[in-house]
Amino acid sequence: MQVKTILNRVQKFKSFVYGKVRWVEAGAVPTLEVEVHPRAGSRGICSGCGRHRPGYDRLPRRRFEFVPLWGIQVFLVYAPRRVACPDCGIKVEQMPWASGKSPLTTAYAWLLAGWAKRLSWKSVAETFHTSWDSVFHAVEMAVTWGRAHIDLSDIQSIGIDEIAWRRGHQYVTLVYQIDSHCKRLLWIGEKRRVKTLLRFFRWFGKERSQALAFVCSDMWKPYLKVIARKAGQAIHVLDRFHIMAHMSKAIDEVRAQEVKELKAQGEEPVLTKSRRLLLKRPQRLSEKQTSRLAELLRHNLKTVRSYLLKEEFQRFLECLSPTAAADFLDEWCARTLRSQLKPMKRVAQMLRNHRDLILNWFRAKGRLSSGVVEGFNTKAKLTTRKAFGFRTYHALEVALYHTLGALSEPEFTHRFF
Repeated sequence: MQVKTILNRVQKFKSFVYGKVRWVEAGAVPTLEVEVHPRAGSRGICSGCGRHRPGYDRLPRRRFEFVPLWGIQVFLVYAPRRVACPDCGIKVEQMPWASGKSPLTTAYAWLLAGWAKRLSWKSVAETFHTSWDSVFHAVEMAVTWGRAHIDLSDIQSIGIDEIAWRRGHQYVTLVYQIDSHCKRLLWIGEKRRVKTLLRFFRWFGKERSQALAFVCSDMWKPYLKVIARKAGQAIHVLDRFHIMAHMSKAIDEVRAQEVKELKAQGEEPVLTKSRRLLLKRPQRLSEKQTSRLAELLRHNLKTVRSYLLKEEFQRFLECLSPTAAADFLDEWCARTLRSQLKPMKRVAQMLRNHRDLILNWFRAKGRLSSGVVEGFNTKAKLTTRKAFGFRTYHALEVALYHTLGALSEPEFTHRFF
């Protein structure tokens, strides 16, 4: 079977035919060049209005990189026509195998974008003997198409969070759909301000915002303010993972201060290398760590009392009703505020200030999983690490939408992967 026959089977273009196929060995990688010609009597399509127009002249031949064949680079070679359009003027014709001035064929760009979900962009470029920029532009094309065809119907639950993407406290705001039937990244916004989240709700639309049933977020004040204003009818659930993160931070603060005090008093350094023991859940400790923790808990230390308060708070998450949870939360906060542990007292005061939003977790229990947001954040951070950081916000945006956006793709006559 000839190369032309294969191309006609998998990638046939209306009004164009394949011509000669040449073997080129000038470069480092063997190459096939396939000529493309307009079918006799056909007229070019104006790239401005999309209508058939009479020809004007021909441009020099261009090479368009196509899907490799058996590890051999393949290029389509074509001299584009310019058409005389009465509405748009003199325009280069629309070519069905490529978009705009891109040197990549659309089929090849989708192939690169598909592999870029599995491997790093650098690895994809090396595997297919192309450049990093070519892979990026292919991913950018896939994201642009997917975002233009995104389905925003039947969204009832969203999760809002932020991640740091560069040094110097540079954040991006991420909004996820966390419905049971669909979990994906919906929107990315630069920084984590009131204006940032307002831009999301403007993009999302007033009608869809009013139809939201659940919103999950952390206790960042700009988020709380905007959510109350734009989606006040939704049950706003505070992410329990962030609550426990505040507790862990408070325990670590108590431990660090007490280590200094014991050292200054010449006491036994019982808290040395105990950080992991105190921050991990007991069931995740090894047998050796469990024994060490048991010995540590025998001491009457501020750090131990903080740890016991944190472990007791785990019972709050096991309450079966909002009423029982409210009683437990009030009692725990009152007892913690009477302690002499300033970091833990700050946590208790914070929980009191957000009492109603915290209890919403029980009102939405069984219908909303806030852990999905943390899972997505982990994947988002992995995406940035896999690319060894991004120099521009746009590159970060493209990468996260491509990896986490569950973007749709057009229908293909033939898939190459």
